[in-house]
Amino acid sequence: MIKREFKTNFKSFIIWLSILIIIFLIVYLIYPYIITDDTMKSLDEMMKVFPPELLKAFNMDLASINSAYGWLKSEGFMFILIITGIYSSMLGSSVVLKEENDKTIEYLESLPIKRSNILTNKIIVSIIYIILMVVIFGIFNYVSLLISGDFNHREYILLSVTPLFVALPFFSINLFISTFLHKTRKTIGISLGLVFLSYVLSVLSELSTKVEFLKYFSIYTLADTRNVITNTSINSVMVIISLIITLIFILASYIRYNKKELI
Repeated sequence: MIKREFKTNFKSFIIWLSILIIIFLIVYLIYPYIITDDTMKSLDEMMKVFPPELLKAFNMDLASINSAYGWLKSEGFMFILIITGIYSSMLGSSVVLKEENDKTIEYLESLPIKRSNILTNKIIVSIIYIILMVVIFGIFNYVSLLISGDFNHREYILLSVTPLFVALPFFSINLFISTFLHKTRKTIGISLGLVFLSYVLSVLSELSTKVEFLKYFSIYTLADTRNVITNTSINSVMVIISLIITLIFILASYIRYNKKELI
């Protein structure tokens, strides 16, 4: 059963991982040619135009984009968080529903296996794929940064772990939502909407103290990359909250899936 799940989800895993690697490979290849003394002066002038709140929203007040690592710590990691969030959300929303879409749920139901075991196998494989994506892409960036120039190794390793604190809650939330539906096409909009809404709330919360409370409604707050860059440490509270959210929605998914009428 687990082997079947690995095979079924392998193609999408490779596609999403390849998208990330190709985009960042292009950045690493062209960055040395883009960042020159002249362009740096232009960038410095441009940065002065932007309000401090906007720079803070993208960590550009903490990291200069005069190097590939500086770009990675600011805009780069926001992009990584969005892509891993989308992948995890879509995986959570489809890992169960695709059986109903493909009409294979009848075959699974005929096997001498409980629904909870079916769901457990799917969750295990999905979490392994999410971790693999974060780890493999983290290694790719680490090797690329070694070639590109100097960087803070400890800081980067801690940063490379932060996507997990976002990806796992997104996966579990969308897994739970999918137990109320029967078609994957209905969940695509929901999963993408949750990711982008969460991202927008995270950005808006950094723009003004008046709307700072919005960060409490955003999953992206759990990544807390600013704390990693500032203190070179991971906020344990955010890790615990991430795990609690993940466990609550996975448990709720078991309860709901066992009661669901399958088609």
